[in-house]
Amino acid sequence: MQVTVEALNPVTKKVSIEIPSDQVDAEIEKVYSRIQKQARIQGFRQGKAPMHLVKRTYSDSMRDEVMRRFYDQTLFKALDEHKIEPVEAPTIESEILEQGTSFKYSALVEVMPEIELRDYSGLAVTKEKYVQKPESIEGELKRMQENMAQLVPVDDDAAVENGHKVTLDYTFSVDGFPEETSNAEDAEVEVGENKLVPGFEEQLIGLKRGETREITITLPEGYRTPEAAGKPGVFQVTIKEIKRKELPELDDEFAQQFGENESMEQLRAKLAEYHEKHELERIENDLKENVIQALIEKNPLEVPKSMVKRQLDHMLENFRNRLKGQGMSLEMMGLDEEGFRQRFRDSAENKVKGGLLLMALVEKENISANDEDFEQRYEQIAAGNPDMLNRVKEYYHSNKNAKNALVAEIKEDKAIRFLLDSAVITETEPAEQKAA
Repeated sequence: MQVTVEALNPVTKKVSIEIPSDQVDAEIEKVYSRIQKQARIQGFRQGKAPMHLVKRTYSDSMRDEVMRRFYDQTLFKALDEHKIEPVEAPTIESEILEQGTSFKYSALVEVMPEIELRDYSGLAVTKEKYVQKPESIEGELKRMQENMAQLVPVDDDAAVENGHKVTLDYTFSVDGFPEETSNAEDAEVEVGENKLVPGFEEQLIGLKRGETREITITLPEGYRTPEAAGKPGVFQVTIKEIKRKELPELDDEFAQQFGENESMEQLRAKLAEYHEKHELERIENDLKENVIQALIEKNPLEVPKSMVKRQLDHMLENFRNRLKGQGMSLEMMGLDEEGFRQRFRDSAENKVKGGLLLMALVEKENISANDEDFEQRYEQIAAGNPDMLNRVKEYYHSNKNAKNALVAEIKEDKAIRFLLDSAVITETEPAEQKAA
């Protein structure tokens, strides 16, 4: 067999294989012989049909089996000999297999990029300055108040207003796009939150229970089906229930429902402490993202499309689960799977690039995970619960895959800390950070 390897780009190789005609003929005869023993052809007992009839009847089956055998026998041998490690199953293209001629096929193989890290010391990054914001505490109190609100049905003759929670049935259609047709029963919408397609919630205002209305909206740019963007989408909506919120008073009795608080003053102090902790964690996470992005900019690289696809699959699944927890769906956000993938493809690609570069840094700087690292991570997971700590340790000690994943996580975190320790960090005001 003859093998040639061509690098199409840094992460894709084309492996072309040619199998000589004598080997092709031998394999064809071997497969036909096997088929003949099992062949059922009218007028002959099983296994007794003449070979010329077997060849005429089972030529397609023979080709499929011989080609599959050649792939199994030659492709991975060729990859091994040329030290090519695929990150995904290769894509195969082949010529038609014929007796008396050589058989040629090629495989497109995605591989890991070769990474030579450079300029990773002294990366310039920005870090948001922490600033206490009293309005954030009041905003959190408002959210807590909203969460404690009682939903009370409105009077029969009352109409939908901003802030009402509405239960409705709907059908949706776009003229000329039958694939966009959808419907739902008992969908819940909080009017005024503007979580749905722009223009929809506003047109619910004024409707009463039992009323049906046709609501037309213009599908926005970036809609899940690009060809439908700018077209009118029609909802046929029936209002089934309207509820208003009754908010509790922000007084000491309210505060006593949240932990060991005796007064609103104590609750505000606890919220300020929590808010500071949360904001500092967010700022630290943003800083880590910034230093990874700086590393990517200093070390541009191509990454396998299959790895980006896997990352997108993971992001999509997480997003679906978050929406499901809020009683929402992709469709309610004006997205479908393809729309999500288009919107977040760059983000997924950056995550893959960052992950590969951090792996290369781990290897170059001999970063490892030691017993102290494991103990710290176990305690973080257990969150101060001694019983949970024992269970966490037992789980990781008995589960090799989980332990390996934890090792990778620890090494990646230490690699990021390695970058930050040498980085040139400029503090910025919150407004500057958001503008950037």
